[in-house]
Amino acid sequence: MSPMIKIERETAETSISLELELYGSGKAEIDTGIGFFDHMLNLISCHGFMDLKLAVQGDLEVDEHHTVEDVGIVLGQAIKKALGDKAGIKRYGNVTIPMDEVVMQVVLDLSGRSYYAADLEFSRECVGAFPVELFAEFFRSLSSNAGMNLHFMMIRGGNAHHVIEGAFKAFGRALDEATSIDQRIGNKALSTKGSLGEGDQ
Repeated sequence: MSPMIKIERETAETSISLELELYGSGKAEIDTGIGFFDHMLNLISCHGFMDLKLAVQGDLEVDEHHTVEDVGIVLGQAIKKALGDKAGIKRYGNVTIPMDEVVMQVVLDLSGRSYYAADLEFSRECVGAFPVELFAEFFRSLSSNAGMNLHFMMIRGGNAHHVIEGAFKAFGRALDEATSIDQRIGNKALSTKGSLGEGDQ
């Protein structure tokens, strides 16, 4: 597994520079141009104990969509690259947390097979400059590029800010759990096939 991942991605819509230390301490330097999104990414870093440095120049004059989706792509790629052959990791994460009136559960599997599903309800269309519909775009892009099976389940709902914040916090904690090393697994992937790539279980 790689200690530090650096990715640069340039398109007609976004310019992204990312540095990821998956096994870090929760330090973050994030500027996407979308304040609420920056706050949420900081939560993943903090609660996932990863160091994340991210600078984005996106076509926000057009829409927030390209910036949010492309950050999901790049972060997913970085997570996949950082995990390498996934030797020794627990693979699964299952976390339930409260966020004021909200209770959120995130379940994920770093199987190499991507899947995204969310059972969430939002009480408004935007939180700050962040359209709530982009929640799905971000995590769908992230899970697809990371090779991650990812599920969000809202056990109790409430304020849209709290729903999204609870989801991002729970995701960070679930990812930390799934990437944790279990000495019992040894120098191999936790799979009867002996590997965790696309199509493996």
